[in-house]
Amino acid sequence: MAVPAVAASALGLWGIDRQDSMWRDESVTYQVAHRSLGDLWGLLGHIDAVHGLYYLLMHAVFGVWDGGLVALRLPSVAATALAAAGVGAIGARLSGRTAGTLAGLCFALSPVTQQYAQEGRSYALVTAGVTWATYFFARGTQASRGRWWVAYGLLLGLSGWLHEFAVLVFVAHALTLWRLRVPRRVWRCWGAAAAGVTLGLLPLAAVSAGQAEQQLGWLGRPSLNAWLQFLAVSATGALLCRSLVRGPAAAGSGALAWLALPLLIAPAGLLMTISLVEPWYVERYVLYGMTGLALLAGEALARAVRRRHRLAPVARVLTACAALTAAVAVLLPWSLLVRSPESRKDDVVALARAVRESAHDGDGVLFLPARRREWLLSYPSVLGHLRDLALAESPTASRTLQGTELPAAAIRRRILSADRVLALADPPGQPLDALPQEKVKRQSLRSSFEICERIRVRGAQVLVYTRPGHCAR
Repeated sequence: MAVPAVAASALGLWGIDRQDSMWRDESVTYQVAHRSLGDLWGLLGHIDAVHGLYYLLMHAVFGVWDGGLVALRLPSVAATALAAAGVGAIGARLSGRTAGTLAGLCFALSPVTQQYAQEGRSYALVTAGVTWATYFFARGTQASRGRWWVAYGLLLGLSGWLHEFAVLVFVAHALTLWRLRVPRRVWRCWGAAAAGVTLGLLPLAAVSAGQAEQQLGWLGRPSLNAWLQFLAVSATGALLCRSLVRGPAAAGSGALAWLALPLLIAPAGLLMTISLVEPWYVERYVLYGMTGLALLAGEALARAVRRRHRLAPVARVLTACAALTAAVAVLLPWSLLVRSPESRKDDVVALARAVRESAHDGDGVLFLPARRREWLLSYPSVLGHLRDLALAESPTASRTLQGTELPAAAIRRRILSADRVLALADPPGQPLDALPQEKVKRQSLRSSFEICERIRVRGAQVLVYTRPGHCAR
């Protein structure tokens, strides 16, 4: 569908540099994708295998055009346009062109879609793959041709290699088949495709299972707020679904409703439930579920449009103007927010700028905690003027994301040999790591230095330490 794709492209390109900002996960993408293929392969054997295909793609992108933040985010913009077109195609197939166009526009205009359209990570690409796989799934349930199931399996396999949690969509699709009471032949075709995708993902699953603690160990169980958000979105989808499957137009909306509602609820709900035992849930891991809400909203709007045609011309114009005004009033503030540095946890561009302005050549630098070294890895020109007092091996040499650090005693000796130290730390109030290396950093700075300057940037702070009485120097 051209209209949703064009709208999504325009929204994705609007303010794509996000006021010259980049957050830590994008910084990881940027610096990993710039490693050589050999170094990248070595990294994936230790961590981040789940993102391996995406890193390889971005390595190729930067090899063609090293366009900084724009090049980092363009694949996500293109993927979001494809996903919007896919939502439109599903809606048009199941409920008509008007419903498809409106569903695609709802998806493109959604604040969460706009956010990840400008994110240098794999989630928009996964959403595009799952969305078009769902389109082929819908075609396969309606026709006996095996080519739809082949395309379905290939796209879900690719999506799974971009991020393994794409396969949670199988649960949603199984619920759709059950609810629609499809023939056994359809179940067999779907089962064969699902089995093929599962077999194709086994190598990635085997590698990533060994990396799970490193990869997801920072996660906690879903918070009460996360559950409330999930329940609110699910209830909205359920209400829309109920309204669509009742009334005189229900026959044309039932297939769409029972495809969309499981897609909205099942992947996120299953991952959150699993996370009560093994914390794995982050909402962006199942971003593709929002296509279900867009399909339901598009069909509801299409019904409203059909009803509006019964009104007098003046009433139709007034209704359209009121709806457009309400949409702009609600969406514009969110659209502006997701294009600002404040929409992400931190801003490594602002942090690098603050370090560049505050540092003297040869100053020591510490990262509190060590994983925050990712803040400066995309800015080697800044990091190169400083002495990393805790670093044992660089990220490339150690085949890790943030490098490895020295034992606590060696870190202490290095800190005490410095006269001026820049500490790049989380904002006040964040939990402190209990590792011996982290404890010795804090203790050595507290006992032998004083803070001369505290520079706060989005999601971080730069603390300038000097020897007592030397702040003015």
